[in-house]
Amino acid sequence: MTGTAPLTGTAPDTALLDQPTPPPHPAPPGGRPRPGALLRGLLRTTRPKQWVKNTLVVAAPAAAGQLFTRPALTQLALVFALFTACSAAVYLVNDARDADADRAHPTKRHRPVAAGTVPVPVAYATGAVLGVLAPALAAWLLSPVVAALLTAYLGMQLAYCVTLKHVLVVDLLVVTTGFLMRATVGGLALAIPLSRWFLITTGFGALFMVAAKRYSEAVQMAQTPGKRGATRALLTEYTTGYLRFVWQLAAGVAVLGYCMWALEEGGTPHTGFLPWRQLSLVAFILAVLRYAVFADRGTAGEPEEVVLHDRALAVIGLSWLAMYALAVTHW
Repeated sequence: MTGTAPLTGTAPDTALLDQPTPPPHPAPPGGRPRPGALLRGLLRTTRPKQWVKNTLVVAAPAAAGQLFTRPALTQLALVFALFTACSAAVYLVNDARDADADRAHPTKRHRPVAAGTVPVPVAYATGAVLGVLAPALAAWLLSPVVAALLTAYLGMQLAYCVTLKHVLVVDLLVVTTGFLMRATVGGLALAIPLSRWFLITTGFGALFMVAAKRYSEAVQMAQTPGKRGATRALLTEYTTGYLRFVWQLAAGVAVLGYCMWALEEGGTPHTGFLPWRQLSLVAFILAVLRYAVFADRGTAGEPEEVVLHDRALAVIGLSWLAMYALAVTHW
């Protein structure tokens, strides 16, 4: 009996109950995160997986056939870095502002700011530094126009974080405009005139993917009773019918804009082996139709994930890219 007393006694259990409950994300001694953990947390907060979207800065130079020169590549690498810094600043401020709400979310509570790895003041300070430094460097190293666009992007995205993400239709417009800014900033940096058909196709193509993603989220939440709007509160204000109408309309206008570019009279004459400009139209339409399959199913999430996880769409996209490159380089 004496050998079992420690297992049946009340003192150890009472001592355990009297101990304070440890926080879900304990801080290191002194209440400050370790430097290594802090740096990793800051990096995670900037969403490295989202940096791929900033490769759109090459869109306008590529469309003009002025991409593969050393000065262009150097300037575009700088534009990519500065735009990434701006988007990182927005993510840092957004996560710092939403830290309390994110702690109550089943998934977002693991974000570094919500988890306590990155203190809220540090996130705000880092975001502020990046937000000021990026446009300043753009004005110094590139042009005032690029600096103005980056400043406008920051202002628009911060307004989105604070209030615009709760405004019907405007939230779609802001996200779409962010993609359009990415696609045009490279052209502004290299002083390349932007074609009206480029702007129409890019803008409505971005709206197509944004609305398709929102539609997919709405469909998936509607299939889970009691959880609709858990991720995006504004989804409770949209109907799936409306979001379907938006992505279908946007897809149609994007295809029309591309058709007008490919078949435009007075455009670049055919001097290559084949009429790549016109042939690229087939691949572009096939890519839109293939992407629409996932939108219609309600499985169109992040655009890059849709493309990378569907082999047929990736092959169609690469085929279009090859034909487009041959068209703008006059092969």
